Amino acid sequence: MESFSEPITISAPEAIQQLITQVEKVIRGKRHQIELVVTCLLAGGHILMEDNPGTGKTVLARTLAHAISGEKEGESVIFKRIQFTPDLLPMDLIGTHIFDDRNKEFVFKKGPLFCNILLADEINRASPKVQSALLEAMAEQQITVGDTTLLLEKLFFTIATQNPVEMEGTYPLPAAQLDRFYMKIYFGYVDEATELNIYREYLDIANNLVELHQVLSMQDILDLRQQAAQVFLHDEILQSVSNIVRATRSHPDVVLGASTRSGIAFLKCLRAYALVKGRTFVIEDDVKDIAHAVLDHRLVYRNKEGRQKALEGIINKEAERLARLKLYA
Repeated sequence: MESFSEPITISAPEAIQQLITQVEKVIRGKRHQIELVVTCLLAGGHILMEDNPGTGKTVLARTLAHAISGEKEGESVIFKRIQFTPDLLPMDLIGTHIFDDRNKEFVFKKGPLFCNILLADEINRASPKVQSALLEAMAEQQITVGDTTLLLEKLFFTIATQNPVEMEGTYPLPAAQLDRFYMKIYFGYVDEATELNIYREYLDIANNLVELHQVLSMQDILDLRQQAAQVFLHDEILQSVSNIVRATRSHPDVVLGASTRSGIAFLKCLRAYALVKGRTFVIEDDVKDIAHAVLDHRLVYRNKEGRQKALEGIINKEAERLARLKLYA
């Protein structure tokens, strides 16, 4: 197993737990979802959260962003929020050229995509033309304006939220856009006890959101990403990822299976998820824990019935194979 390079001042598990604890001051009863968001952050990808309005998607995104935004040791981590609406234009994201009357020339005024943490709120309420403006930024961390290509920061993380596509006034994200998200998660409602606790303490929770402070710097996050990339991955787990990805292409209930790019994202997320769980190696259960979140939104199913069982069956079959191998026994 390779040793970590350029470690941060505190251990990776301690740093990650500080971040999760900070988020849990505001978001109650959603630890697994928080872990998945942090996993995407450390894997170097982007995450899409879908559910009904009022379940806490936007609040989670804002909370996480504030926990790694602000000023620490001279580093400025920039957080931007874009409310997607039907009348939004691509230039509202990318920026535009404006005329400088003093110098008699056009200068480029950068849009909100030039940031470190981007909250794309209700992304499916904007037109496909606007959604596509995110493609280059998310896939290549750069933006092309005319004949000029502008690089984004090393840390560029998109947290997008969307309401179910069945709701009025929404535009379903195309497959190419969905494929740019390492994970898509469903937020869901909290259990009865947690919801009752939220009602009792909603004023304190609101104050916690206002008083959130930064717990990790930009360099801390970049160092954690390096450590995640070095997490040990057993050859049999690598084989399982390949088996799952390839099985989606031949399943009778799947019209369009997972791509090679989705397999690479799967591997990155497995390593990051292991680090979030406090380990320097990936275990068999990690595959089952995150496979659905990584792959489901990338597949095109023949019908709703197939969506319920196709991927689940593929994952369970591979999980059983790994369990029989007892890799770390």
